[in-house]
Amino acid sequence: MPGRKAVSNNREPKRCSWARTLPSIRYHDREWGVAVHDDRLLFEFLILEGAQAGLSWETILRKRPAYRRAFDHFNAAKIARYDRRKVNALLRNAGIVRNRLKIEAAIKNARAFLSVRREFGSFDRFIWQFVGGRPQVNRWGSISQVPTRTVESDAMSKELRKRGFSFVGSTICYAFMQAVGMVNDHTVDCFRHREVGSAGRSRA
Repeated sequence: MPGRKAVSNNREPKRCSWARTLPSIRYHDREWGVAVHDDRLLFEFLILEGAQAGLSWETILRKRPAYRRAFDHFNAAKIARYDRRKVNALLRNAGIVRNRLKIEAAIKNARAFLSVRREFGSFDRFIWQFVGGRPQVNRWGSISQVPTRTVESDAMSKELRKRGFSFVGSTICYAFMQAVGMVNDHTVDCFRHREVGSAGRSRA
């Protein structure tokens, strides 16, 4: 996760090597890898990970507040009703990634998300089945050992595509799994590896 201005302080705790700028450090220390079971937040991360395709996560972190405003704080029911006029308004919004395919995918994904929630009672119940309902705790010595996709992310991607989701390739799915704590990919020397554990969280 490249950044613009590295933050260095000998008194800082040891972190994963990608957390080098203030936005990424805040995200790393407060959110990354913490188990999420709130449907709204799960949907938010699914959309943001798709928006990140071809870009840096740092870019998305900086745009996240604008995304929340532009997309009704990721209220899937509202997004599912977006029409052509709304899409055109979003394409003029400099605060988000102005890519028509990604914007239209967010709307399509909102509709698929609502369908899954109706079937399973919650998106949380559906999505966590890919790790058996519990976080997978990995023990990587360096960030270079962390995979970009796994058997589990392959299965998730295949099932999401079958259910009508877009921008849910296996690599995107694995990044989503990392973000919402389905896997703990903090390196073993990172202070967050032990802290994250399997604690849940209701919102960002």
